[in-house]
Amino acid sequence: MTTIVLLLVEDDSALQELLHTELEGAGFEIAAASDGKQALAELAVDADRFRAVITDIKLGSGPDGWEIGRRARELVPAMPVVYMSGDSATEWASKGVPNSVMLAKPFAPAQLITEISRLITEADIHRMG
Repeated sequence: MTTIVLLLVEDDSALQELLHTELEGAGFEIAAASDGKQALAELAVDADRFRAVITDIKLGSGPDGWEIGRRARELVPAMPVVYMSGDSATEWASKGVPNSVMLAKPFAPAQLITEISRLITEADIHRMG
């Protein structure tokens, strides 16, 4: 079985650590970025190694989560994207990429694992079908 690598973008170090631990516990391998510049650099190196992107929206100065989602889709058109936000959920319809998911903070890590697994499965079915 091949390892599923996810790009996790979260500027809150405690939340990043929690999600990293929970996702690894669910069998995923995690590449973590703490800001938009770092996330875009990870995508630029080899976006195809990621099976999905999980990103916070507000990441301080620099690129935000909306930009990361768009760039991921430019590089890998079927890339599953999960957005996380405490206050930007209302912008998802206009700024999020199609067929993405928005999780409003706070959420249970199990919700994230369920959504990312569903999106990866749907992307695999689409790719094979």
